[in-house]
Amino acid sequence: MPNKGVRISGGSARGIPLTEPRGVRLRPTSGLVREAIFNILGERVEGARVLDLYAGTGALGIEALSRGAASATFVEGEAGAVQAILQSLARTSLAEHGKVVRGRLPGAIATLQGPFEIIFMDPPYNDPAAEDTLMATEPLLADGGTVVYEHASRYNPPQRLAGLQLHERRVYGDSAVAFYLRQEGE
Repeated sequence: MPNKGVRISGGSARGIPLTEPRGVRLRPTSGLVREAIFNILGERVEGARVLDLYAGTGALGIEALSRGAASATFVEGEAGAVQAILQSLARTSLAEHGKVVRGRLPGAIATLQGPFEIIFMDPPYNDPAAEDTLMATEPLLADGGTVVYEHASRYNPPQRLAGLQLHERRVYGDSAVAFYLRQEGE
């Protein structure tokens, strides 16, 4: 069923509600944080190949598609959430640009083909494998690409990790977003 609280905030699918999976506890990225992320990314979204890890409702990847990304691959471990993402892609008429992979992270990264210009990562805030997943994204990231890592504001993410450099961090209440860059040639 559509989630009244999670709607696409910009682009071709603006205002369309996303499907909320039944029986799956999720913490979707708030509209305020999503809007801030896309304001920071700006024109980098247009034509980008996007990877949405710990996809949940698929809000970040679908938002990117709505705003002009060329394609989005969603990785999610819960079957109900995978079905909800597929329904939301159909509802937004963006299904032909999206691919949904069911798998647990960080292991599922080995099945993916990069490069991606933008990688969204919104793990559960207490996930002990989150930094391992972050490190595993580096080979999939295009030169000059960005990893957008949402985490609890009380957590201090590493400045540098596996060839990724923390470029910027913004705090929004209990949530924070770290932007990691991969410089060309690294």
